Amino acid sequence: MTRHERQELIDKGLLLPLMEEFYTIQGEGFHKGTAAYFVRIGGCDVGCHWCDVKESWLAELHPPTETHKIVENAAKYSDTIVVTGGEPLTWDMTELTSQLKAKGMQVHIETSGAYPLSGSWDWICLSPKKMKLPTEEIYDVADELKVIVYNKDDLRFAEEQAEKVNKECILYLQPEWSKRDKVMPLIVDYVMANPKWKVSLQTHKYLNIP
Repeated sequence: MTRHERQELIDKGLLLPLMEEFYTIQGEGFHKGTAAYFVRIGGCDVGCHWCDVKESWLAELHPPTETHKIVENAAKYSDTIVVTGGEPLTWDMTELTSQLKAKGMQVHIETSGAYPLSGSWDWICLSPKKMKLPTEEIYDVADELKVIVYNKDDLRFAEEQAEKVNKECILYLQPEWSKRDKVMPLIVDYVMANPKWKVSLQTHKYLNIP
């Protein structure tokens, strides 16, 4: 396969830079505690300094994998699939989601929303970042808004984002893991004073699972 041919398949979503795939328990947000198969797609230019998967940033480090093989692997483990990254919307997700749905799977995405929405999703977790704000379209369809709190200013940012999402969107504040001892009291007080928000924890880290 020539480089041009491979790029065409990538552009069509028939090849995706797969970083890793694994079966585990969803640790965050609305679906925490649910068994799910995670598909982590490489490539992200949002650049969160506290990102705990920086190795996902360079798509070139992760082999272009045939989408149908990703789907075949996922089908062996679970009927709930979580597509994450990196930033999965860097790539066209149409082919991946259509193949997963053809097998009757529930398909979720975790995204910063920084790129146009592609694919068909049963659940959209929008986790916006100050460095590269979401596209306007995703606010209307997000099922949950998950804002990572690293410092007090992130609470202000969270309110800005909450004003943009649809009325059905569930609102979560989640402590950045390395700062959890410092920011958790802030979050607890804030949620008690502003009960439209809920607390999200990275329970998989407490359980010591992926």
